[in-house]
Amino acid sequence: MDTKIDIAIAYYTKQGEEILKTVNESSSLTADELISYGEEMAIIEYKLTALEVAKEN
Repeated sequence: MDTKIDIAIAYYTKQGEEILKTVNESSSLTADELISYGEEMAIIEYKLTALEVAKEN
C-alpha cells in the first residue's frame, strides 16, 4: 500500500506533467502565462523535493 508521501509525490508529479503538456502543446502563450506556469512548476518542484527528503527520513 502506498504511503501518504507516495500518494502526494504521484499527485504533484502528475500536476507537473499536466503543466508541461499544456505549455508544450500551446503555440500562443503570452509571456505572462509562461511566467505563471513557470512559477507553478517551481512550487511543484519545491514540494516534490521536500516530499522526497521526507520519504528518505
